[in-house]
Amino acid sequence: MRARTLLPFVLAGLEWLIAPAPGPASDRPAESPLPVPAEEYPIYDVVVRSKFLTSATQLVIVERLTATRLYPAQDQPTTRTFFEQHGYFEGRLPAELKQDFVAKNSRPFKLEPRFDFGVPYRFLSADGAEEQEVSLAPLPVAFPRRSLVQEGPPPVIDRLAFSRVAFTSRRDQALVYVANNRPDGSGAGFLFWLHRSVGSWELHDSEVLWIAQVDGPPQGER
Repeated sequence: MRARTLLPFVLAGLEWLIAPAPGPASDRPAESPLPVPAEEYPIYDVVVRSKFLTSATQLVIVERLTATRLYPAQDQPTTRTFFEQHGYFEGRLPAELKQDFVAKNSRPFKLEPRFDFGVPYRFLSADGAEEQEVSLAPLPVAFPRRSLVQEGPPPVIDRLAFSRVAFTSRRDQALVYVANNRPDGSGAGFLFWLHRSVGSWELHDSEVLWIAQVDGPPQGER
């Protein structure tokens, strides 16, 4: 009886000895980014409708993965100390809102076709290629991608990058970073602070973090 009882443990030990050792971290498949929760998309919609769309907008191009940095040349994670040093919104942000922002934006997440800001949109994959599927509505066959640039607001917003949305514990305030990184090298980055009133989200305040000109480096990085 004793030998019979020990046999499974002996066999398990042999399997462990002959099992191949795990390879280095670089050889292991990267984990797929988790999806952004559905509760964050109403915040994105309010910001896009309020600050980016015009009557001429026919398409919005959105970066598929969420942003984890507040500045183009930022070489460190966005930490609580980082927030305190920069003094965004003159230090009026609730501590729990800053903490939630830092925790959620330590790594990228994947955006899904859940936007509802009123015009068609297309995702830009992590390698910079535009995904072909257009959400909300099909584009005309002969869509003039930039033919109106000289005549007024461009028909394409190319492109928007969103952070994860931070919330207070009562879900009555929210904070999100949005960058408009244009293909010509120009653009800007913004923090948007929202309050919830009578069940709907409204913009409370915003702050421009950086502005990039076509012929110069981003301005406003501190």
